[in-house]
Amino acid sequence: MTSWSEWSQGEADRIRSAGQWRAPRDLDLSGVEGKLAPDDREVVQFASNDYLGLTQHPCVIAAAHAALDRWGAGTGAARLVVGSRPLHSELEAELAAWKHSERAVLFPTGFAANLGVLTVLGGLGSLICSDELNHASIIDAGRLARGKVTVFPHRDITKLDQILGEAPSTTRKLVVSDTVFSMDGDVADVGALIDCCAKHGALLVVDEAHAVLGPEFQDSNVVRVGTLSKTLGSLGGFVGAPADIADLIINRARSYIFTTASTPADTAAALAAVRVLRSPEGQELRARLRANIDLLVPHHPSPIIPVFCGDEQRALAASAALLEMGILVPAIRPPTVAPGTSRLRIALSAAHEPAQIVTLRDALIGLGLSLEFPPGNSQ
Repeated sequence: MTSWSEWSQGEADRIRSAGQWRAPRDLDLSGVEGKLAPDDREVVQFASNDYLGLTQHPCVIAAAHAALDRWGAGTGAARLVVGSRPLHSELEAELAAWKHSERAVLFPTGFAANLGVLTVLGGLGSLICSDELNHASIIDAGRLARGKVTVFPHRDITKLDQILGEAPSTTRKLVVSDTVFSMDGDVADVGALIDCCAKHGALLVVDEAHAVLGPEFQDSNVVRVGTLSKTLGSLGGFVGAPADIADLIINRARSYIFTTASTPADTAAALAAVRVLRSPEGQELRARLRANIDLLVPHHPSPIIPVFCGDEQRALAASAALLEMGILVPAIRPPTVAPGTSRLRIALSAAHEPAQIVTLRDALIGLGLSLEFPPGNSQ
């Protein structure tokens, strides 16, 4: 019998032989500039999901400090035991108002939020229709839910309409889609999804983790999953939903019931960040992000800009060449993306200076890398 040590080493060797071994790299930074281990190379990073730079906002930092001083480092229990603080309820109310939802429910991460929503709503007797490019948290949640999962082609409303139309009338139907897709940076047609779901009596669940610039919509019947960890610069996830669904999630979602409540510092930071986002300053930060995107790819709908390389080694070589110039852009390759679609994944922020964007653009051009999107990846 193979020992656990032999098995784990064999699995690791298979990953290495496929050229897909990865390990964390420490980056000592504040904002978009820092020093990258192991040689303390000075870099400008274009990889963070801190789209508005709110991790460094003085109001966000001050709120975290104040909460730490008042309530301590942790909550010590799940929300339904003794882990709920006034901050949690205050943040949920602010998030519900922001997302035009009747209620909001906090989770420790966005991954846990998707897990909670789909395992509660996608039980036996349900049909879960999932876009083929949805985030891993949606894929894993669908696997753990006990309903039938059907994957529809990316952004293909016609096929989705067909799938829903062929489902038995007794089936509870659920459609789940990212609004901004994390590896391609393209956007779902939320209006078409809402219309299609209404036609077939399906519930729509959207993951808005990367939707810093939209798509914007108001529909209180849509279940909206979001994160505190990207646009809001903190840590955690949430669900905006009709009150009856929110109550059901609180009472049945295992990733809510059986996990410690978010720390006071994280919760307070997110609350301050939402208030900045909903203020005139937030509008200015989004406008600055929009301008930075237009410097690189005019009219692209999100701050996620893929540079398609196809071949894994080409993507790795391009990433290494940029790093030699002090520009940190990660190479994304299988199994994160499909074979033959390896790419650089650029993530822009309002914290980037225009000159930094121009430097990146010139470096990409110098390496012969195209910012044109191939057929099938229309924006």
